[in-house]
Amino acid sequence: MYKLKTNQSVCKRFKSTNNGKLLKRKSCKSHLLQKKSSKRKRRLSKLSIVGFCDKVNIVSNLPYLN
Repeated sequence: MYKLKTNQSVCKRFKSTNNGKLLKRKSCKSHLLQKKSSKRKRRLSKLSIVGFCDKVNIVSNLPYLN
């Protein structure tokens, strides 16, 4: 059986936890930061867990995810 290719763009954006959950960065933290409050920017800089419905699509692009 041939080897499956990992989608590198997906591989760089998501990390796996020991429990099998996926972590991602939150959006809206790259530009236009002057008008956003410090509290909002702090919240956006933290990692969040990917939902189950999105996880199915992500895992299909990462065949060798542990």
